[in-house]
Amino acid sequence: MTEIHAAPVRLELRSAPAGMPEPSLAPPVIAESGDPFTALRIVDLVARLERGRPIRISDIAARLDADYLDWLFPEPVVVDVLLQLQANWLTDYRNQSGIVLDSGPQGATVALEDSSRLDPWIVRQAQRVAADCRERLAAFSRLDRPAGG
Repeated sequence: MTEIHAAPVRLELRSAPAGMPEPSLAPPVIAESGDPFTALRIVDLVARLERGRPIRISDIAARLDADYLDWLFPEPVVVDVLLQLQANWLTDYRNQSGIVLDSGPQGATVALEDSSRLDPWIVRQAQRVAADCRERLAAFSRLDRPAGG
């Protein structure tokens, strides 16, 4: 019997057989606190929210769930991202009027300052979080195997 040695080569692929399903299906994701991919999706929505009035956190979570059908955004995770934004606002502007979290009779709410300084600030926050996402993706792409082997 002849021994065959496989050397690394460029794979030549043929067309997929007729009826082959699309392989780009993704597993569902449960959003987690501290995850930049979660934060980016939440910050993107926050940037588009109405300004100057309280908005229920549950409504924000429901909108995120509707926008990203393969994700689930628990309210505590949304609150964690909003708290981080609030802390960043306090650091940058030294006041509490930019992002106000409150608890009312209909649940927790957030109100965003209706000013010209909020848009450029939230864009910078989103850019920072997106950079964290790209960094994680780059680190993942450098892995040879999940177990490190």
